[in-house]
Amino acid sequence: MNEKTDRLFEEQKNVMERLQSSYRNNRIAHAYIFDGETGTGKEDAAIFFAKLQLCQQVKENVPCETCHSCRRLTSGNHPNIAFVRPDGQDIKKEQMSELIVQMTKKGYEAGRKIYIVSRADRMNSAAANTLLKFLEEPEGEVTAILLTDSYQSILPTIQSRCQRVPFLPPSREAMIGKLVEKEITSSMAATVSMVTADLEEALRLAGDDQFAQMRKTVLKLVEASDKHVQEALLFIQTEWIPLFKEKDDTERGLDLLLYAYRDVMAYKAGLESTPAYPDQQQFFTSLSMNITFSQLSSVMDAILQAKKKLHSNMNRTLLMEQLVLSMQEGLLVV
Repeated sequence: MNEKTDRLFEEQKNVMERLQSSYRNNRIAHAYIFDGETGTGKEDAAIFFAKLQLCQQVKENVPCETCHSCRRLTSGNHPNIAFVRPDGQDIKKEQMSELIVQMTKKGYEAGRKIYIVSRADRMNSAAANTLLKFLEEPEGEVTAILLTDSYQSILPTIQSRCQRVPFLPPSREAMIGKLVEKEITSSMAATVSMVTADLEEALRLAGDDQFAQMRKTVLKLVEASDKHVQEALLFIQTEWIPLFKEKDDTERGLDLLLYAYRDVMAYKAGLESTPAYPDQQQFFTSLSMNITFSQLSSVMDAILQAKKKLHSNMNRTLLMEQLVLSMQEGLLVV
């Protein structure tokens, strides 16, 4: 086995053994949803499973990595496998239609055809419905593998036609320890370990100046929201919008904001969980003493609703202004 496969068996043992069992017993489903946090190895596991199905010299339920089929799959040139990734912000209907044409025409190689859809939760409604029709009436030996870190965002009708394969998140404490060993501050390590489960990505974020500024800006918004609504709205115009320019940036900012209020909730409840912002313990503890559980729930719900609106292509400035107003309303609830 190669290094990636070794790591997968170490971190996602149950998943890998389940995939091997499906192959060994010749009970490969026509569609799967690999569901887990960013960095949990979903795509690497999908590639392993694809190789397992196409490898010419499988040994002990592990692909050989050296045959013609494995080498072409590794290089991305195998005609029986296709990848679909978001085109911009979404996966569009045209992409799914093109995929289906590719999957239904006669292949150049014997064996199954496999397609892997990355960020399957990013399919727009037309793309999702196009895929649904193909899932309902697959032609020939075809395996679909949908990858997502937001299972609930996938259409229930698609969920019901796929086997769900959940990927376990790694220990945050272990990741924080590894980051600190690499001279990342414990506060930044705690934050990036919430954003990704991939150590390399966490290291990149921890050393990224823009991410550090995003983190700082999110914390300033929490502080501004605790004051007058006009101050928070002005902050959105002058500091938030110029920094969070793209849709992905805004989504990350909303996630970071949600983590902040989860910390406040944990301090209020007296939980001993690892916070996302340990350097804000004094401020968040003080904030938790002046806010009710009901108010906190309202604020967190407003952030989650903003994330949903973001994916409906709502104007981001208007979205953030509405969020600030909704958060203020939540904070006024008694």
